[in-house]
Amino acid sequence: MGSTGSIGVQTLDIVRENPDKFEITTLTANSNWQLLAKQAIEFEADCVVIGDQRHYDDLTAAIGDRPIKVFAGEDSLCSAAASSEVDTVVNALVGYAGLHPTMAAIEAGKKIALANKETLVVAGETVMRAADERGVTILPIDSEHSAILQCLRGECSPVRRLIVTCSGGALRDLPREALDTVTPEQALRHPQWSMGAKITIDSATLVNKGFEVIEAHWLFGIGADSISVLVHPQSVVHSMVEFEDGGIKAQLGSPDMHLPISYALMYPHRATRTAERFSFADNPTLTFAEVDREKYPALDIAYDCLRRGGTAACTMNGANEEAVAAFLSHRCRYHDIVGSIRHALEHATFTRRPSLEDYEAADREARELARRYLKL
Repeated sequence: MGSTGSIGVQTLDIVRENPDKFEITTLTANSNWQLLAKQAIEFEADCVVIGDQRHYDDLTAAIGDRPIKVFAGEDSLCSAAASSEVDTVVNALVGYAGLHPTMAAIEAGKKIALANKETLVVAGETVMRAADERGVTILPIDSEHSAILQCLRGECSPVRRLIVTCSGGALRDLPREALDTVTPEQALRHPQWSMGAKITIDSATLVNKGFEVIEAHWLFGIGADSISVLVHPQSVVHSMVEFEDGGIKAQLGSPDMHLPISYALMYPHRATRTAERFSFADNPTLTFAEVDREKYPALDIAYDCLRRGGTAACTMNGANEEAVAAFLSHRCRYHDIVGSIRHALEHATFTRRPSLEDYEAADREARELARRYLKL
C-alpha cells in the first residue's frame, strides 16, 4: 500500500532481490497512476488500486488488456488489505489515510509491516487492542522502531528507557531566529534521508519525532516518561534501549531504509544484502545532544498528547497534515505549522475513550480548525 512512494519503491527493491521469497499480489497508490501501472506490469500483480478515483480511467488504459484488475477509492484500499490472496500488508500510505486499511488488515488477520506511523499516532490504543485480540503481528518499518525491536530481541529483563535518535532534520543548523523565513525548499533538503515531502517537513519541525515517541509507546508498551529523544546528526545509531542494569544496546547502520523494510518483511530472519558494508573508519565520530525544546516545540506537544490520550494525538495529526500541505504550497509560514497544531488542540472537542467514528470526527474537526487558523 503506497507502492509509488519512497518506502513503497524500496520495498519493491527487496522483492526484486528475493524473488523466491515474495510474490506481489496487490499494489496501491494515491495518485501516481503512471508508476503504479509500470510496477503492476513488472511484478505481474493480480490487482491495483488507485486511491484518487479521478485517475481510474488513466490507470485502466495504462494496464491495457493485461490480466490485472483495476479498482479505485478508499473502500477498495481496505478491501485490498483484507484480500484472501494477501499474507502480508506493507502499509506505506501517508497520513491519516493509512488507519482504515490497517484496521481492515487486522480484522482479516494479516501480518502488517507498518510504515504508516499515523495509524498508531491517531488510534494506537484501538489498533493495538484489535491486533492483540486477533493475534495479528505488527512489525515496524520506521528505522527507529525497527532498531528498538532489534535491540529487544532475545531480552527478557525490564526496560528502563527507550532512546529514540533524531537527525535534527534539514533545519538543525539554523538558529531559532532564522526559522521565521524558512521556505519549503529549505525544509525539504534533508541531510541524511531521502523521504517523501510530507515526512521530510515533519522531520524539520520534529513533529515526526514526536509521532515516533507516540508510536514507540504503543508498539512496545513503554510510558512517555521512559522514552527520550537525542539529536544524532550522523543518523548511524538508529535508536537504543537501556535496561535496568544500566546496559544499553544500540542498532547501527547506514541511513538506508532497505534494512528496516527487509527486517520487517523477513522477521525473525534477516535479508542477505552483500552490497551493505558499513565502515566505521569512514564514520569516526558519532555525536549526541539534547533537543532544543524552544526551537522544536512540537516534540513536547506530542508528549503532552500521549499523556492526555483519547483524541488528542488525532487532533495534532489532522492539524499538522493540513498545515504541512499549506506550507508545501507556499500558503503559510513554517511557524504556522506548530501554530495550527496548538490552535486545534486548544479548541477541539476531546474524547477520552474514542471509537473509530470519534477519531473520524476528531480528524475532520482538527483539519477545519487548522484551515481557520491559516485563513485558508
